Amino acid sequence: MEVLDYYEVMGVAEDASPDEIKKAYRRLARKYHPDVSSAPDAEAKFKQVGEAYEVLKDADKRAEYDELRKYGAFNDGQFRPPPDWERQAGSHGPGQADFDARQFSDFFEAIYGRQAGRRSGAGGADFSLRGEDIHASLSVSLAEAYTGTTRTFSLATHAYDDSGHVVPETKTLKAKIPAGVVSGQKIRLRGQGGPGFGGGANGDLFLQVDIEPDKRFAVDGRDITLVLPIAPWEAILGASVEVPTLGGNVKLTIPKNANAGQKLRLQGRGLPGQPPGDQYVVLQIVVPKITTDAERELIEKMRDQFTFDPRAQAGLTK
Repeated sequence: MEVLDYYEVMGVAEDASPDEIKKAYRRLARKYHPDVSSAPDAEAKFKQVGEAYEVLKDADKRAEYDELRKYGAFNDGQFRPPPDWERQAGSHGPGQADFDARQFSDFFEAIYGRQAGRRSGAGGADFSLRGEDIHASLSVSLAEAYTGTTRTFSLATHAYDDSGHVVPETKTLKAKIPAGVVSGQKIRLRGQGGPGFGGGANGDLFLQVDIEPDKRFAVDGRDITLVLPIAPWEAILGASVEVPTLGGNVKLTIPKNANAGQKLRLQGRGLPGQPPGDQYVVLQIVVPKITTDAERELIEKMRDQFTFDPRAQAGLTK
């Protein structure tokens, strides 16, 4: 009995991932479909692709096939199972073939039995294929992520003409970006992916949202961080200052004897969500430049009256 090398038929490596096998199947099924291809061997190749995919997409069938390869059952181009091998066709349960299992080869039947596949159209005449899902990215500003927005964009894709041939196509689509979207979040547009073949449903479009860098705020999930410059006397004496947030300015109380780098929290002032994120304010003490003699005298007076030694606190003096 002649052996069919399913990996060779699909044009994939023996360690190919399920996704690689699926992509190869989509490509070859379209290439050899009898309604599309004029090649004299198109129908035969189309059936071989269907048979190979029926085996390689199923983890159990593929494992049994690989086991037989491992033990040399196909080495001479003929199928000769090991002496202790018994056909396990009944153990695979209902098949998921997109082709008529009765069209499969004797080789397939010898390993899995006809019942391992199900009929879905004699000779593949009723063959249909769901369109591929498409993945794309879309950038929004932090302000748009906070309020939500609607974006109109163009997507380069393809369609099939009446003869089943691929033709380029550009779609203009709208996507609603919800308030509180975070970087990396995906939005699904049903039916806006690749076109189905032979009456199959269209795939979906998955838009990954990326938040553009912002001049004021750093973003971490739904939390945001703002670096706030303050004067030395505000840090020492405490103060109430206005701080920008995504929803507008709010009053922030700076505690007395605040330190540079100290982080204050504005609860719920980040990106909206369940729960909403927070805003963190990192204090940055800015030293003013002396421009007058009076200012210099004041600083010198502070120097003479304070016993404060910042290096001693850091353990840098003897």
